[in-house]
Amino acid sequence: MPTVRLDKVSLSFGLKPLLDHADLQIRRGERVCLLGRNGEGKSSLLQLITRQIVPDSGEVWVRPGARVASLAQEVSPASEALVRDVVLGGVAPGAIEHGDWQAELQADQVISRLQLDPDATMGSLSGGWRRRVMLGRALVGDPDLLLLDEPTNHLDIDAITWLEEMMLEFDAALLFISHDRAFVRRLATRILELDRGQLRVWPGSYDDYVVQKRAALEVEAKHAALFDKKLAQEEVWIRQGVEARRTRNEGRVRALKQLRIQRSERRERIGQVEIRVQDAAQSGKLVFEADHVTHNFGGSPDRVPVIADFSARIMRGDRIGIIGPNGCGKTTLIKLLIGELEPTAGTIRRGTSLLPAYFDQQREQLDLTASIMDNVTGGSGDAVTIDGQPRHVSGYLRDFLFPPERLHAPVSMLSGGERNRLLLARLFARPSNLLVMDEPTNDLDADTLELLEEMVANYAGTLLLVSHDRAFLDNVVTSTLVFEGSGAVNEYVGGYSDWLRQRKVKAPAKVRAPLAPAAAAPAEPAAPAKQALPAPIAATSRAAQSKMRRLSYNEQRELAAMPVNIQLLEAEQLRLQTAIADPALFKEDPARGTAALQRLQELTAELETAYSRWDALESSI
Repeated sequence: MPTVRLDKVSLSFGLKPLLDHADLQIRRGERVCLLGRNGEGKSSLLQLITRQIVPDSGEVWVRPGARVASLAQEVSPASEALVRDVVLGGVAPGAIEHGDWQAELQADQVISRLQLDPDATMGSLSGGWRRRVMLGRALVGDPDLLLLDEPTNHLDIDAITWLEEMMLEFDAALLFISHDRAFVRRLATRILELDRGQLRVWPGSYDDYVVQKRAALEVEAKHAALFDKKLAQEEVWIRQGVEARRTRNEGRVRALKQLRIQRSERRERIGQVEIRVQDAAQSGKLVFEADHVTHNFGGSPDRVPVIADFSARIMRGDRIGIIGPNGCGKTTLIKLLIGELEPTAGTIRRGTSLLPAYFDQQREQLDLTASIMDNVTGGSGDAVTIDGQPRHVSGYLRDFLFPPERLHAPVSMLSGGERNRLLLARLFARPSNLLVMDEPTNDLDADTLELLEEMVANYAGTLLLVSHDRAFLDNVVTSTLVFEGSGAVNEYVGGYSDWLRQRKVKAPAKVRAPLAPAAAAPAEPAAPAKQALPAPIAATSRAAQSKMRRLSYNEQRELAAMPVNIQLLEAEQLRLQTAIADPALFKEDPARGTAALQRLQELTAELETAYSRWDALESSI
């Protein structure tokens, strides 16, 4: 029996239907990826299943009693709600009120695996961490059907990898929208595409879909060309007059009328974005040189540095990827390099004749109250200068799929993908020789993403790219700067996959939710709280040793052993969580299951005590 079924479902919000008599079935154990261009109606399809909207016709059927959970595309707004309360909001209704301790334990497990701070408020977290919270809310109810709309947006690579592993173990039904090609390749058991109102299932993997789709579009284009040629011939014939009106040709006239109807009903595929960068004169050969750069939020030397003792040289034409967990300081590094921030220690030398173009992930350069056109022209007329020649903004924005009738609409009405396209249009309306892109791939459909990838790969200037899109990094960058804990930023040759091969084999560092930034600090969230180090620390730095002399001998030994002890506790916690997640444990050995639950509760308290003690010892230094 399917978990969800759509029978002849139609839905329209305008003249053209988003869904046109669509059929779909998803069964338990399937991981179905829904693909389609921006604006085709993918999110609306998920909203039909969750009953947020109702179809114009047809039936949306969900198996009676099935639990449905969803993660929306947009980031949850900031609020004063506690993380634990938000996650608990996803458990079955009434479970908490009836004292269901298993539901609370499940919530604690999800919070732990997502590395969330249960006592933090939503307002103190960055967009990426708030998205993790909402993901926890969706997972905690053990749903029979899980709907994820662009789940990798605003997540760092470690979180995406963790989500992949979790979804591979998810044995219920999964329907997800994603344009993260690596994520889709690893997870999808079936590819479903929404194209001009039609749902079509593509057999095979994502790579099979790409090949088959390209071939299908070529066949479609040939058929359309033949159809149009025949229609043109018949239109010429009908205009000949007398012969066309003879009785024996009435059948041909009726056929022509039918051809006209078919042509009027044909839905053309949305055009492709035309992305082209205006190259400026070359910059100096040296673009950036960082010499032992350290940066602390608020400039206080007592705070854990976001960037510690960083040195690098970036030359003209380099394409640099920047990788690291949310809140680690990637955006801070960019702002230090381009001069928006000054380092706490060390120096940054900047090259000559730099003309930067900066794509910021928060899209703060866009004025939401201004029109689409004014955001590109700056409100100074109706033309932009492209390669030294004036061009009407209407034609320029058409290249980015904005029709003339929408140019005066406010940016606040645009979707996430449309805002990203507009920011790209604004960015490339000006010449540059330094392209700085902070998470440019969020919300872009696959076609636009591939065009952007091609453009960036062929960019003649220097590129700084922050991205969680592993395929994009592999295809674009020549080297990567990787945040590897405690403020260390190390350089590797190649892209993401090359880094995986080069890095030392070690367990990933545990990253806890970032604290709220101080009032005087920059907009980026503060660096994450203490990290559980992946391996025993053989020695501390000379500076740390000199400070530790203020502690007693026993306290110094206790502090030095803290990371290892916490690591052991967390390893035991993970083993127990894995064991408890197996329903067979309680069926085959209830006593062992109960003991595991009790020990897990003890571990949670022990870890909290350990972290508190670690903080207390370090604050005494």
